[in-house]
Amino acid sequence: MTLLGLALFVWQLGATGLVDETPPLFAAAARAMVATGDWLTPRVNGLPRYDKPPLIYWLMGLGHLLPGQARWDPLGTWAARLPSALSSTGLMVLLAATLLRWPQGQRPRRLTAFAAALAFALSPLVLLWSRIAVSDALFSALLSAALLLFWCCYASGGRRWWLAWLVLGLAVLAKGPVAVVLAALTLLLFACCRGEPWAISRALRPLPGLAITAVVALPWYGLELLVEGKPFWDSFFGYHNVQRFTAVVNNHLQPWWFFLPVLVVASLPFTPLLLSGLVAALRHPRRSREAGQTLPLFAACWLLAVLLFFTAAATKLPSYWIPAIPAAGLLIACSALDPVGLQGRRGAWIQGCTLLLVALLSGGLAASPFWVPLIREPELPSLPAEILASGAVLRAAACFGLALVLGLGLRFGAARRRPLWLPAQQLALVLFVLTALQPLVALGDRLRQRPVRQVAATVVQQRRPEEPLAMVGVMKPSLHYYTRQVVLFEGIQPNGPVNLDDRLRRERRAGLTPSASADGTLLLVIDRNTAALPHWRGLPHLPLDRRAIYALWRVRRADLQAHAAQLRAAGVPPPDWQQPRPERY
Repeated sequence: MTLLGLALFVWQLGATGLVDETPPLFAAAARAMVATGDWLTPRVNGLPRYDKPPLIYWLMGLGHLLPGQARWDPLGTWAARLPSALSSTGLMVLLAATLLRWPQGQRPRRLTAFAAALAFALSPLVLLWSRIAVSDALFSALLSAALLLFWCCYASGGRRWWLAWLVLGLAVLAKGPVAVVLAALTLLLFACCRGEPWAISRALRPLPGLAITAVVALPWYGLELLVEGKPFWDSFFGYHNVQRFTAVVNNHLQPWWFFLPVLVVASLPFTPLLLSGLVAALRHPRRSREAGQTLPLFAACWLLAVLLFFTAAATKLPSYWIPAIPAAGLLIACSALDPVGLQGRRGAWIQGCTLLLVALLSGGLAASPFWVPLIREPELPSLPAEILASGAVLRAAACFGLALVLGLGLRFGAARRRPLWLPAQQLALVLFVLTALQPLVALGDRLRQRPVRQVAATVVQQRRPEEPLAMVGVMKPSLHYYTRQVVLFEGIQPNGPVNLDDRLRRERRAGLTPSASADGTLLLVIDRNTAALPHWRGLPHLPLDRRAIYALWRVRRADLQAHAAQLRAAGVPPPDWQQPRPERY
């Protein structure tokens, strides 16, 4: 299981660069901790970053402490992505170990453990978020580990009750108090379904347990509040926790049913098995069962807790579903390998629907020459042709076709081989990840991210001492990461040149000293579409480099000031860069 996890999540982890927009912010904050020695407050681009607690930054920073990192990790992606990759690998092992230790009913122990781990790992969301430099995979692994330990404690009559609370404290250090809320909601639903809240409470000891969680998590929060004060309180608790739950931020407005299609997509092509397992687990929740046979019911409560909490939240993102996917993996495996539940007509329908989805995906991928040319991406005009030339989509179709053949052959083959029908399909999809998905990711990096790295390399070569650096239009935080310079980012708004001129005169942040002087120059990275806008088109400049849609200009400060004055005289709005922006970088 460990080898499969390493193949899915760690193999070629450093072969591609950081993906804009969020991962470079995490990676830059971790590297800044190492460079400055300040391991308390994450900082990016000269500003504090209060979005997430520090555990993910600390783990990323450990990679930067290894000697010779510039040689073995030139893109900085091994150090930044390894915590996410190892988190998902470790969770695969923990899911399998739990089912090996606590077999559920008449299901074959080893096959169920194997299938549950892969059902989690092969989720499209897990495959994506386990190979990027953000905190979601780490948080999901720690919260899932805490929940599995809670259930094991209950099943064993209270043994090692403290361990789950300790891990829950680490989850709070990875994402925040939402870890405690999701764990409490899961345990409350499970206690109600089982009808024995006092027995569960006696086994888990919530009061001393919460004290352990507090001892692990609260010291950093207290120190950060003491050092940073109100800005940290307003940003982390006020904006990133309370406001995200009660109001829509960053235009992430979604309907209340948003997570229902996410549930379906996140478990493809095994969604019918998930729905069947969820219904079976909740059908008779209070039926007399031994505590050690209640893992499917616990997984159902776990999944529903995530669904209910984030459905109630005003801000909704697909990544919020990731903590529910380990529970979905348990339900898929228990459903597929239940010797009783999948017998008869109902079982045939569920397996038939699963195989039909595999067939549809295989056929859709095989038809890629018809639909890939319809893809339109302004930043990547050659993307459709490159995808077809790579052959990766057709290899993906072949892998799904192999999964279909294996599933059909084993489903209708000898009785003793029928339990292999799901694991065999999963192994075919592992082949899909290695031969098709990862090459497509490399293709996307070459087309989308490499031009930014190339411009960044030119900036490093051309930049004069103390020369400011700005990027306007398409804003890529990876420019800051690869240049190791403070970058002033401006969007496409008409007062962008006015803002930039005013910021160079007045803005203060670590690594940037304001100056009202018209002497000197600045480096400006601008994309093709933004350069064609009226408010940027007339700016005098010296071209230094062009990569794909990006150009690097050297601009005289005097020319920028004159251009900004002309725009102001023409009625362009005054500078507004000082207006509060919670996620400013």
